[in-house]
Amino acid sequence: MNDHEQHWLTTPKSVRRLWIGFCIVLLLTVLLDLFVTQYEHFGIDDEFGFYAWYGFLACAAMVVVAKLLGKLLKRPDDYYDR
Repeated sequence: MNDHEQHWLTTPKSVRRLWIGFCIVLLLTVLLDLFVTQYEHFGIDDEFGFYAWYGFLACAAMVVVAKLLGKLLKRPDDYYDR
């Protein structure tokens, strides 16, 4: 591959198609919640779309915790040069 050629995953057309495809898959998995019988265990987990929101919030919390850990454990750029 030449330096001038872009990988197919980095072209704007492909990125747009991937976003649309991922959004369709996400929408379908949430809509499938209408056809699956839910048995509640905690009182709120039988609500429509609960697991989608739970997964999204858990992922967002992991990103925030990782950012905080990165700031906490960060070393200066010249840490090994001293």
